Amino acid sequence: MKHNNDTITSTLIEDRRFAPPKAFAARAHLRDPAAAKALRESAAADPEAYWRQAAREELRWSKPFTQGLDWSNAPHAKWFADGELNVSDNCLDRHCEGGRVHKAALIWEGEPLDGNEPEVRTLTYGQLRAQVQKAAQVLQRLGVQVGDRVAIYMPLIPEAAIAMLACARIGAVHSVIFGGFSAESLRDRIQDAGAKLVITADGGWRRGQALRLKDVVDEALGHGTHGVQNVLVVQRTREDIAMQPGRDHWWHEHMEAAKAVGKPVAVPAEHPLFILYTSGTTGKPKGILHTTGGYLTHVTRTFKQVFDIRDDDLYWCTADVGWITGHSYVVYGPLAAGATVFLYEGAPAFPDKNRFWDIIERHRISIFYTAPTALRTFMSWGEAPILKHDLTSLRLLGTVGEPINPAAWVWYHEVIGGGRCPIVDTWWQTETGGILIAPLPGVQECVPGTATLPLPGVLPEIVGPDGEAQPANAGGLLVLKHPWPGMARTIWGDDERFKETYFSRVPGIYFTGDGARRDADGNFWIMGRVDDVLNVSGHRIGTMEVESALVSHPLVAEAAVVGRPDAVTGQALVAFVTLTAGTAQNPELAEALRHHVAHEIGALARPAEVRFAAALPKTRSGKIMRRLLRELAGQGTVSGDTSTLEDFGVLEALRASED
Repeated sequence: MKHNNDTITSTLIEDRRFAPPKAFAARAHLRDPAAAKALRESAAADPEAYWRQAAREELRWSKPFTQGLDWSNAPHAKWFADGELNVSDNCLDRHCEGGRVHKAALIWEGEPLDGNEPEVRTLTYGQLRAQVQKAAQVLQRLGVQVGDRVAIYMPLIPEAAIAMLACARIGAVHSVIFGGFSAESLRDRIQDAGAKLVITADGGWRRGQALRLKDVVDEALGHGTHGVQNVLVVQRTREDIAMQPGRDHWWHEHMEAAKAVGKPVAVPAEHPLFILYTSGTTGKPKGILHTTGGYLTHVTRTFKQVFDIRDDDLYWCTADVGWITGHSYVVYGPLAAGATVFLYEGAPAFPDKNRFWDIIERHRISIFYTAPTALRTFMSWGEAPILKHDLTSLRLLGTVGEPINPAAWVWYHEVIGGGRCPIVDTWWQTETGGILIAPLPGVQECVPGTATLPLPGVLPEIVGPDGEAQPANAGGLLVLKHPWPGMARTIWGDDERFKETYFSRVPGIYFTGDGARRDADGNFWIMGRVDDVLNVSGHRIGTMEVESALVSHPLVAEAAVVGRPDAVTGQALVAFVTLTAGTAQNPELAEALRHHVAHEIGALARPAEVRFAAALPKTRSGKIMRRLLRELAGQGTVSGDTSTLEDFGVLEALRASED
């Protein structure tokens, strides 16, 4: 089916509705709309009872729980607190004992290098358990004990998942840090978590180039180990790297000496599972803490519901394990559900733009879960790379990370899915642990651009500034009225910030930070962040963190960072910068500042544009009026209220620089 992308506009599809394809719905686990409605209604009436039942049905407990939700110390929820279990046991051992020992758990493929065929590795559930048992033994021999923190800074290779599961197996707390972060960002996160050991690789491959991850670790630890006693290094690129005697150890040498033995350590349901850092409105990233029983219940149940998983599916989520999507819907949710997970280390356009479609055709991927930013990029490349390949193995498509615009939704449905695949547009956050709003694909009619309805047991609401519920189609703040099992328990080491960030805007109720509206059919339309956190290519980036990086440059006196709409990335970072006295403004310096931010934080935070200004617009109290800068960056004009502006000359100068 041929399309002109320019003709697929939101105007043409404003009222289009897409029922579940008949062939899909006929085989879906949940295909009766009346049953789905009844499930939602009963779960909404008693969410605690719903999640208690889910925890018993989805997981194996070493010690069965008798408690459901404990909200007596709000906003700190406890779920199934008197029960005990192990995540690794639920993701591996019970499947090996239940008949899946020879089923593929992970199928991994790397980039094709130097014209060679890509490397492919398959690990069955039995083989993956053996690797995790060995890795757990290695960690214990290096002194890691229950409750110790382990930092993981890895490319997307099977060893990343093995490391996560090994930590969970012995009750250690992992903190996975995306391999694109800089040494500075890595050091901050290692220090904040108090990590005792770092697991990394000599490097990874991206677009045919080796990314030297171990060098970044060495730089991060260069001013003292900050409590890090050992560094485990996976040999991936075989590039020459420095190994510090006594501290650095080769993964393969220790794994060869270990044995595939050892039972998983049962821990209380509220035992910490991982810390994952996400950007906030201050310069310091937030270490979001998730615990064991509630989190695993949430991601296992929602993975099954949203993706209608079958035993013969091959499921591919393109997220890196350094993000929450990689935790919940690459590793823990799919493996707890006994699924076969596909992993790809590399870029979607290397060695050419048909890379993803070639992978889907060769491996016969059946479920594909990716970000709207990637889809808009694919749209810009045209249909030629796609039409070369047979994508008929696909039966379900998903999106994650940001709202998907209607034009991209329809293109995805018709060009990639051939009109036969339902699309699950999922809304959730690092803090929520798992998906909260998404279609149930066998029963739900979809309207492009909306995440549709909340999943069973999830109670969102749209409220005004006073906390009062808003009528249909009235915008407001998106909140969650009732606790759910996968919710974050705190910010590591900063509980007051946890309370202030999530439970102070509407007292006692979780505030997501997003604005939204609900239409007359009850569908939720996510309108984006209402704070100073931007969503760039599905990555949450705090403007304060980027501003702090800019101001750390010796030639920058002051900086303000805002977002502007971008056709591909959703939002793009625009930095307004004032320089120190006597410093000349020039394109070379602008480019140097972009590189400086990438070095301080990582390439994901590199501003799309740096604009120089003699001064920044401020209120009489000295606060930078970022709203005016957002208007200038996005539309080139200022139309809002400027009555509190201290110096109108600053605004005129910025307008003139636009011209």
